[in-house]
Amino acid sequence: MAVAGRAVVRLRPGKHVPLRAGRPWVYRGELERVEGTPASGDVVAIEDARGGFVAWAFYHETSLLAARLLTTDPNEQVDEGFLGRRLAAAVAYRRRLLDPVCWEDGGACRLVFAEADGLPGLVVDRFDHVLVLQVLTVGIERRLDAVCEQLVALTGIGDVFARDDSPVRRLEGLPERVGALRGKPPDAVVVREGGLKLEVNLRAGQKTGHFLDQRENRILFGELVRRLLLAGRATAAPPEVRVLDAFCHTGGFGLHALAAGATSALFVDSQAPAVDAVGRQASLNGLTGWTAERANAFDLLHELEREHRRFEAVVLDPPAFARGRAQLEGAYRGYKEINLRAMRLLAPGGLLCTSSCSQAVSEGMFEGMLRDAAADARRRMRVVARCGASPDHPGLLGADETRYLNCFFLQAVD
Repeated sequence: MAVAGRAVVRLRPGKHVPLRAGRPWVYRGELERVEGTPASGDVVAIEDARGGFVAWAFYHETSLLAARLLTTDPNEQVDEGFLGRRLAAAVAYRRRLLDPVCWEDGGACRLVFAEADGLPGLVVDRFDHVLVLQVLTVGIERRLDAVCEQLVALTGIGDVFARDDSPVRRLEGLPERVGALRGKPPDAVVVREGGLKLEVNLRAGQKTGHFLDQRENRILFGELVRRLLLAGRATAAPPEVRVLDAFCHTGGFGLHALAAGATSALFVDSQAPAVDAVGRQASLNGLTGWTAERANAFDLLHELEREHRRFEAVVLDPPAFARGRAQLEGAYRGYKEINLRAMRLLAPGGLLCTSSCSQAVSEGMFEGMLRDAAADARRRMRVVARCGASPDHPGLLGADETRYLNCFFLQAVD
């Protein structure tokens, strides 16, 4: 099917099937040929091996991901109006779905989540009265001015900050960029999360400044500490609830536990800025009983086990152990080691919150690892809840990589 004014990417036989099932990108090895001379960021027509239209997509000349799908409607024009409709739909989805507090002063949420919102390579987070953008594809980069104008009009927020320091940009041939895109955004803001106030470093914090994908899980952890470990305990003295927050980043999980009434919390991270941030966050919320230690969490878990320490609640929220399938075996061993040790550290009835953000690690694989770790630790663990990313980080059926976060809440019942 020839398309006037557009280059055409023809797929090898059968390679259109995953796209029809929901996968939003085309690998370079799936291309039969390219008709025309499209530049990176151009919109091209994707065709199956027989010339049937499949989708409009952003093209890239050299990336492993040769094309990223935009729309399967052959009559839809990919222009500024298209961008506006997609952005408006993404924002409207969050307004309908999320707690109203996300839109008030101090609110925080993800407004745009790339392929899940039909805008490949664009991530937009709202932190109070600042929008933080990550632009990960040439297609969006070439249309960035229009994107910013549409976002400012949709949200009424004029301060826009770029956190374009992801390695993915280098793969796309794009330079790193950190700083203001519109207005005069500050380097740090304070947002609300549940009953907490949290400082977000927009310039130097992880990702866009804060891991919003774990927001609901952090709040739930605090609630479970309150309900499972504190509520209904008719004792002369309040029960002791000691919390270990390993790979703590800025301490969100442990801080929610302290706010819920936990007696003490030990925060552990290998990065000095994260350890320093815990103290600031605790002071911001008037919380006491915390200790923050810079250490390798693997080593510290082993040391705590050797010392026969016990905790009523343990959090494991490590960085990704597997970037792809080639690292799965090592990732499995790493996840099993830290979870086995965490289970041994749990007091009877204790609560374990454990996560994986490795795209290649499926929920089934993660659950199997937890089952094996529990068997080796000789602990009987009850599944209290299994969760994923916050609902403003939706995944796509047909693209397992977009459903990357697994979070299990387990209780030791022995």
